[in-house]
Amino acid sequence: MDYATVGAPDFGKSLKGIGLNLLVRDVPGQCAFLENVFGMACHQVTKDFAIVTYGAQVFQIHADGTYHSNPLLSLLPESPPRGAGLEIRLYDSDPDTAAANAATSGGTILQGPTDKPHGLREAYILCANGYAWVPSRPLEAE
Repeated sequence: MDYATVGAPDFGKSLKGIGLNLLVRDVPGQCAFLENVFGMACHQVTKDFAIVTYGAQVFQIHADGTYHSNPLLSLLPESPPRGAGLEIRLYDSDPDTAAANAATSGGTILQGPTDKPHGLREAYILCANGYAWVPSRPLEAE
């Protein structure tokens, strides 16, 4: 699918399995963060919407205003963090690289790159919209 040109009806019909849609205050700003920190690609970026790809995965970003008639909008906090309790795990992103890029892209490092007992090296990075992004990679064998 060509995410740069696909129309909304065809894109909507193509979605399968579990979907992720993030509500944000600034769609282009969130896209810049995701591109700079994690190397994601953003398609059809407007002030209201973007399609985001991460490897073979696809998700959406919508601006708050697009949810004007959606009941979810009334639950959003007026000040961050918005995504408290949500971890968006990125198993194909190097935590050391992502943490270094986050510092210059408006991210907040909640936890720097750390080797964990469950076999992953990971970092916790908070974006300006309050979502916790967790770049992870398997630990090297000793």
